[in-house]
Amino acid sequence: MLRWSCALLVAVVLSGFAFLLVTGRYISDGPVIATVAPAHGLHAGDLVVIVGWAVSMLALLRLAWLPGRTARR
Repeated sequence: MLRWSCALLVAVVLSGFAFLLVTGRYISDGPVIATVAPAHGLHAGDLVVIVGWAVSMLALLRLAWLPGRTARR
């Protein structure tokens, strides 16, 4: 239970940071790939953030599903 709680906490924080990066403005935004609203769009730089977030979520799930260690006698 503790492992899944820690994984959930990390996922929430990581998702929050990814959201801030995607919705914010920074120097290397890149060209607009898709328009979401008249003043907002998906930039080439956002794809790096989205792919990094997805890979991180998969790694987090993998770590959470690892079997626990058994004590050796």
